[in-house]
Amino acid sequence: MERFKRVLAGPWVPADMGKLPYLWATSLAFLLFKYFYSEVSALELAMLGLSVALFLPLYLVSFWTGGRNAVLCILGACVFGMLWAPHNNGAGTFFIFAAGMCGRLAPGRNAPRMLILVLGLATATGYLLAENGPSFLLAPWAVGLSVGVASIMEGGLRASRKQLLRKQEEVEHIARIAERERISRDLHDLLGHSLSLIALKAELAGKLAGRDVDACKREIADIEASARRALAEVRTAVTGYRDSGLPGALASARASLAAAGVALHEEVQPQFQQNVLPPALEHVLALTLREAVTNVVRHAGASRCTLRLALEEGSAVLRVTDDGDRLRAGDEVRVGNGLTGMRERAVSAGGRLVVSVENGLRLELRLPVKDREGETA
Repeated sequence: MERFKRVLAGPWVPADMGKLPYLWATSLAFLLFKYFYSEVSALELAMLGLSVALFLPLYLVSFWTGGRNAVLCILGACVFGMLWAPHNNGAGTFFIFAAGMCGRLAPGRNAPRMLILVLGLATATGYLLAENGPSFLLAPWAVGLSVGVASIMEGGLRASRKQLLRKQEEVEHIARIAERERISRDLHDLLGHSLSLIALKAELAGKLAGRDVDACKREIADIEASARRALAEVRTAVTGYRDSGLPGALASARASLAAAGVALHEEVQPQFQQNVLPPALEHVLALTLREAVTNVVRHAGASRCTLRLALEEGSAVLRVTDDGDRLRAGDEVRVGNGLTGMRERAVSAGGRLVVSVENGLRLELRLPVKDREGETA
């Protein structure tokens, strides 16, 4: 009953099927062919009109059903054909509609089996009930078979399209989640690093305020520059770009370590000082370097930090070590958002991140470097 109400409320057929179902309904005109060459009673015409009025809702409802309900619609169409077969050879058109409804069943064996059943019922009806069996069977076999096969194939394609659309929606959903996670990681790394630098310089400016006004002003100017730089980096992080790239990350690392009073020993090959690396690889290296230096400044309690960037066996290798006294060999490294973000980026770029504890913390990132043709260097 709910489906009949839905049909009455409209639309009568699914929008993606267009206007063709209405054109197919005109096939019922074959029922009138008999009356061009024979007399007909008013009662028969009235019964024919009533049958068509009952069949059309059944036909329209079939477009919105599946499974058992579709089977009932198919059998209902066959019943109309059986009832009219003794009176009108054009009743074979009802079996054509029943064959077309087989496409409403789920793709698989059920639809072909149902089509065979429809043709079997049409054949039995033609020989047992129809006035002229051969002419009655012409419509179900010549037209109904091809209509049924085409309907089943269309039903399979329709199901495949729906599945493809669902997959596309899932991919878009996953992409949105991945983008939110990327922005979350980037903002964590960028703001954590920049705010740590600002906090250190503000603390230093406070200590210098009463002793060295000029030095205090310089630190305040650095705080302003760092804040503006952080704002710019946040803006670029949203769109996924880094104007400063790895050279900017190296410069920021030097400034942060210097402000924290951590001596830096730097070994960076020349190609890492220029924007010559693939953007994706440079992006991962820059953010990992920022997060690693931030951890040294905020958590390590170190007085010395060693930073190495080199190409080794076709991979870009970043090593950051410190002599902090808060971790010793055998200690477990607490995994936070920063370390998790670094590992996720490394894996997404086809590399790996290793964090170990020796005399302090040792971080090593390896990323495969690919040339312009996409082959590993």
